[in-house]
Amino acid sequence: MIRRPSRPVRVLASALVAGALLTTAACSDGGDSAGGGATPTDLAASPLARASATTSTPPARLTQAGAQAALITMTDLEGGWTPVKGAEHWDDTLLVGKVDVAAFLTAKTNAADCQRLLDALYDDDLLGKPTGASALAGFQQGDSRLLYQVAAYNPVRLSAALGWMKTLPVKCDQFTATDAKGGKRTVQVTTASVPTQGDARQGLHVTVQGTTNGEPATLTLDVAAVRVGNDAITVTAGGLAGGAHDSLEQAVREGAQRLKQVQAGKTPAPGPGRTR
Repeated sequence: MIRRPSRPVRVLASALVAGALLTTAACSDGGDSAGGGATPTDLAASPLARASATTSTPPARLTQAGAQAALITMTDLEGGWTPVKGAEHWDDTLLVGKVDVAAFLTAKTNAADCQRLLDALYDDDLLGKPTGASALAGFQQGDSRLLYQVAAYNPVRLSAALGWMKTLPVKCDQFTATDAKGGKRTVQVTTASVPTQGDARQGLHVTVQGTTNGEPATLTLDVAAVRVGNDAITVTAGGLAGGAHDSLEQAVREGAQRLKQVQAGKTPAPGPGRTR
């Protein structure tokens, strides 16, 4: 019986044969690079080398100037949206309330997630606190508002935040929150579609039924978060007049492209219809 050589022996034998073939090829060329042999320059210029160099180049770190440049502008939106200053202080009071934990009979942790959602919507930090540059812009159309944010995040925490958002339509499909005066608010959370942009994305549709100035009111918000590398955009659109899903989708499409251009070291062109 003939024993097969062990794997290390077979590997060594293969290496010796390959070395012999290369030596033979070099001798037949006479050592002259003009004979068609691949020079170091040729190898560096090969398609594979170029592709490796391209794919290994990471996106530029988001700077404060880059975050500002990545913000959408009025020309990126349709439908009469106008810029508004002080958007970081909008803080809709219908989002302020304490979740009724007793209503979550089987999963108390769900109550904590729902409280986190309300607080994050109020504080405009749905994805958590940025770890780098950040910027935001606000727009208004009648009684509707659109808040657009772009920021750099810790990649692990960013992925976890998007995963958390995905669970909310199940954990927080409907719950009750109580305001400081004891008033009850009914909150409903469902999944919302988001344009296929960036590396990952998640959308929510949130309604809050309560009272404002003693009158019944319903706050409707369409929310989207899109990860682009280690950066992300977040869009919240809607108000007492209803949601603004069409405008949210347009903001996501235009905004994701602006952020990609900034990451590539380019200056984004304004307005819909930019090269994709």
